[in-house]
Amino acid sequence: MTGGFVRVCGLSELEEDVPKRVELDGTPVCLVRTEGEVFAINDVCSHANVSLAEGEVDDCHIECWLHGSSFDLRSGKPDSPPATRPVPVYPVQIEGDDVLVSLSQES
Repeated sequence: MTGGFVRVCGLSELEEDVPKRVELDGTPVCLVRTEGEVFAINDVCSHANVSLAEGEVDDCHIECWLHGSSFDLRSGKPDSPPATRPVPVYPVQIEGDDVLVSLSQES
C-alpha cells in the first residue's frame, strides 16, 4: 500500500472495455480499461442495487444491465434515467503492471 493506494490487480488482467469487479476493504469496485486509461467506480448502481461490472462499456461510460442507466466513468454521474444520483469514483495509479486504487473519492 502506497499513500492510500492498494494493488487490486495487474494491468494485463484488464481487457479493453470489459469491466472487472474487485473488492477493496469490503467495498465493491468496478475497474474499466478503456481509451488508454483505467477507471475505478463503485460497483453498485445508484438506482438499483446491482453490479455495474455486469454492464457494457461504451465511450467512457458504463451501462447498468438492469434498467439501462449509463454512468460517466470519469465522474460517476448518470447521463440517462432512471438513475439520478452519481456513484463514487476512485483515483487509480498504474505502476508497471500493477493497478492501484484508493478509496479516497476524487472531486
